[in-house]
Amino acid sequence: MNPLTIQKTKDAVSSVICNVLVAALSITCIFPVVWLLYSSLKTERNFANDILGLPTEFRFANYPQAFTEGRIGSYLVNSLYVTVITVIVSIVLGFVLGYCLSRYKFPGRTFLYYLFLSGMLVPIYALLVPIFIEFKSLGLLNKRITLILPYIAFALPVSIFLIESYVKGIPIELEEAAFVDGANHVYTMFRIIMPVCIPVLATCAILAFLNTWNEFPLALVLISSTRLKTLPIGLTNFVGAYSTHYTLMMAALVIATLPVIIIYLMFYNNIMKGMVAGAVKG
Repeated sequence: MNPLTIQKTKDAVSSVICNVLVAALSITCIFPVVWLLYSSLKTERNFANDILGLPTEFRFANYPQAFTEGRIGSYLVNSLYVTVITVIVSIVLGFVLGYCLSRYKFPGRTFLYYLFLSGMLVPIYALLVPIFIEFKSLGLLNKRITLILPYIAFALPVSIFLIESYVKGIPIELEEAAFVDGANHVYTMFRIIMPVCIPVLATCAILAFLNTWNEFPLALVLISSTRLKTLPIGLTNFVGAYSTHYTLMMAALVIATLPVIIIYLMFYNNIMKGMVAGAVKG
């Protein structure tokens, strides 16, 4: 048999095996989302009788009922408030710090850079108790700003790392030309360099959004006031001491998950481009 034919056959078999494995992995990732969607339209009896089966009747009333009984609307607004402020502040601070660490050489720069990066290595669960004690002593529990402060702190290391690496790849001649024309450092930073950094800034914004919107442990520990609870904590309202309203919880989970899925599908290319560009330019 021709060696070239044998090689083509091996390549075709390898391709088929890889495609089958990828398809199987994709199904395992997609099925929970599909199951969540159709389970949210079941009745409690239907869900209890057959957890994985399709609905025998569609109960769309689960969604308005989840809003009224679970106060999902209030929690949705709280999550949106915290997330938007966290994303904006973390992007602005991350850009300024990343730019300065990339462009300026000063004593302690390396130490400061690795100090920021060390925030990526510390798990959030290791800091729950220290943060709670610190916030309690400062009187910062159950405030509008309570969750925003730690969320920004946890979002900054990734933003600084990506932006600093990206700015390194931008020719410094752009800024030198602006300085020759009379521009100051602030104008150059925000009007010349920032537009060039849009891909990596979009990546940082999406990552900050996803992490903040879905965050649970800090919100559970630092917020006890019902009017300030975010959406992940609000979902626990459907779990009682002796029973759980599964179909209403599924409907609330769909409401909580939908913004994340929509934003990710709209901007996932920016995530990949920003991550790759930052890594290559670094």
